[in-house]
Amino acid sequence: MKKKWQLATGLALALALAWLGGCATTATEEGVLPSGLKINFGNQQEGIWVSGRGEVTAVPDIVNLQLGISSQRASVAEAQSEAAAAMDRVMTSLSQNGVADKDIQTQQFSIQQITRWDEDRQEQVVIGYRVDNMVLAKIREIAKTGAIIDAVAVAGGDYTRINSISFSIDDPSNYKNEARDKAMADARAKAEQLANLSGVKLGLPTYITESVYYPMYTPVVRAEAPMPAPAAVTPISPGEMKVTIDVQVAYAIAE
Repeated sequence: MKKKWQLATGLALALALAWLGGCATTATEEGVLPSGLKINFGNQQEGIWVSGRGEVTAVPDIVNLQLGISSQRASVAEAQSEAAAAMDRVMTSLSQNGVADKDIQTQQFSIQQITRWDEDRQEQVVIGYRVDNMVLAKIREIAKTGAIIDAVAVAGGDYTRINSISFSIDDPSNYKNEARDKAMADARAKAEQLANLSGVKLGLPTYITESVYYPMYTPVVRAEAPMPAPAAVTPISPGEMKVTIDVQVAYAIAE
């Protein structure tokens, strides 16, 4: 009986050692691609890891204007009728000032009860209804933005609401390409410096990832009621914005 127990123990120990040996081999083995490039699967943190940043300044060429109307009356029918008429005038104004139908998108439409607290009854009572209809208009001729805002304010009358204005770039691909070139050059310069300081030879990149930052500059603009027709066009300045790309690159250490 004792002999059988010793035999079983020895067999279990041998299997455990064989399994550990297999794991050790897997942890340090190298794979060879058809191109002949050797890849070490043992430690993904090997090599020289750096980050790089590229920034490009660009002038926006698109204005995104959120505007619409708001009407409040004693009944839903009255509020909706006035809102529809005012919105129709706003849409006509946008069209007459060169904003294409494809560049106008409804962002919000709502009908809400308006209530107040009644002290005598000790409860909320309905005093009317409000209809809101907001659209996002994409203006492709920035120079016309001020004139469009003024025209919309006149067309919508007291129902006009202008919530916000933001600037963007219609096609940022060229700016992204330039920023990416700068980011990779920045990462390469850092890696070469680290390699020289460490006394090693810099190899090829083994890992690359990027993050794109493309902020939309959004000044806060709110108009709860239209201004009187101005003597001069409302001034709008797009300024500049930055397109930024960050990269993280891992370089192998060449033999």
